[in-house]
Amino acid sequence: MSSTATEVVRLLTVNGGTVAVAESLTGGLVAAEITSVPGASKVFRGSVTAYATDLKHRLLGVDATLLDQRGAVDPQVAAQMAAGVRKALGADWGLATTGVAGPDPQDGQDVGTVYVAVDGPFAEGAGSASGGKVRRLRLNGDRAEIRMESVRSVLALLLAELAGEQTGNERAQDTERNGGF
Repeated sequence: MSSTATEVVRLLTVNGGTVAVAESLTGGLVAAEITSVPGASKVFRGSVTAYATDLKHRLLGVDATLLDQRGAVDPQVAAQMAAGVRKALGADWGLATTGVAGPDPQDGQDVGTVYVAVDGPFAEGAGSASGGKVRRLRLNGDRAEIRMESVRSVLALLLAELAGEQTGNERAQDTERNGGF
């Protein structure tokens, strides 16, 4: 278990939040990393490993035309996967991974091209489109290294959001304690 996963579970527990995961290239590794943390059952709703492109549409609600035109390795696909799993599994936060781990290119994308996404209850003005954030990664290494870095990156993306949410909550509590608005 990683310290990032441990911190994600801790912050979700403190905030009373839940998370669900939609995975493609990582094939369940994100879910495994989260559930390796003791106490994860309080916050982890479940996961969908939609490795086949048609499952991204059928199970996660990713737009079929988008998949036909752009393929599965696309920032909008990642965003829709995160939003879709969040909705399908009833979680506060949704995570998604899609990309090319190799050994061959896919959908016109080079090996190491990965998109990770988080969808959640972002604060207004957080600069997220449609409630989600997507990060493009250009990773080097073999298949296993690309997959593990994708896991690390999507958890770090969620951790950044949760840490920001925690900071905002602490500011609000401090203001309230001191009689402010």
